[in-house]
Amino acid sequence: QVQLVESGGGLVQDGGSLRLSCAASGIIFSTKNMGWYRQAPGKQRELVAGITPTSRPYYPDSVKGRFTISRDNAKNTVYLQMDSLKPEDTAVYYCNTNPTFYTWGQGTQVTVSS
Repeated sequence: QVQLVESGGGLVQDGGSLRLSCAASGIIFSTKNMGWYRQAPGKQRELVAGITPTSRPYYPDSVKGRFTISRDNAKNTVYLQMDSLKPEDTAVYYCNTNPTFYTWGQGTQVTVSS
């Protein structure tokens, strides 16, 4: 059974940083494109960072230069370092493959106060 377990969220001030982690089990992690997604209240879920099996990253313009995705294939874990956070980054953050395939985990709440 596939499990995706996100952690590391919290409440930070505008300009702060957080590091999210996602531990995957039940998949051949090292062969998968992975992604971090977020969903803010009333909005659709969106991809905020992607990473290939060989750690080539992708970022949309909204987070480029502020977010850094990385992975540790030995630990079946993907990370998201978020710096210079803004109130508009407030959302529940999830990981999944890219494109998405598996059932979503519970996500981790990130709240950025102004």
